[in-house]
Amino acid sequence: MSARTRGLAAAALAALLTLGAFADLEGQRRRGRGRGGGGGFGNDLAAYQEYNTPYTGEFTFVRLYYRTGGWGWNPGWSHDWPVAERNFGEIVDALTTINPRLGGGNVLAMDDPDLFKFPVAYLSEPGDWSMTEAEADNLSNYLRKGGFLIIDDMGGYRDLQWTDRMLEVLLPGHELVQLDVSHPIFDSFFHLEQSNIEMPHPYWGGTASYWGVLEDNDPEGRLMVIVNHDNDIGDYMEWSDRGFVPIALSNEAYKLGVNYVVYALTH
Repeated sequence: MSARTRGLAAAALAALLTLGAFADLEGQRRRGRGRGGGGGFGNDLAAYQEYNTPYTGEFTFVRLYYRTGGWGWNPGWSHDWPVAERNFGEIVDALTTINPRLGGGNVLAMDDPDLFKFPVAYLSEPGDWSMTEAEADNLSNYLRKGGFLIIDDMGGYRDLQWTDRMLEVLLPGHELVQLDVSHPIFDSFFHLEQSNIEMPHPYWGGTASYWGVLEDNDPEGRLMVIVNHDNDIGDYMEWSDRGFVPIALSNEAYKLGVNYVVYALTH
């Protein structure tokens, strides 16, 4: 067997082992351990990171960890993991030439230096978001050096207010501005109309709105952070193959996600 053949075989085996691990995790979820999304590991970061994959240069979905006392075995930051990222990766692979890492994504702490290897990070349920000084410093540097942050699964005034306060810690002097459909992020891959983005939150309804932080508060500057308010694209992605949410709305969530990634990789 040639060295190249051995390498390909090893890569194939690693992929099968990764998929097998996620399949086992999905079995646990169906038996109730991860009911409602998330892995059911509580705040045990190491347990989630057992499913991380080594850095290969491929686009890899990254979910940010933060410690929280809420939700017990199923903290808000982990909601929809790992199914949402697994399904989303399949969509990105089918529709674009990005060639993402398939099978799921990585979970990283906000102060992890490896965060800088990945251009896009995702944060779920910011209403419970907390940070140490080291985490805030690292995530702030990540955003200033070109990283892009998606904040999702939130609704109501309190969540938006708390998110704004946390962003002030990361990016002092920032302005959190409401985005309309004319912003380039809504035309970076799919051309989205207002009707595409005005989707309801999958649980409590309402009309989604989108907020962002622009570099140097410049209206023409790079978008560093996007906030999905009264929306939860992670939930739409997680349940898109289960029949629990309307197909049309899952499609719109995937369009938003693809646009976010393409925008982040091109700006």
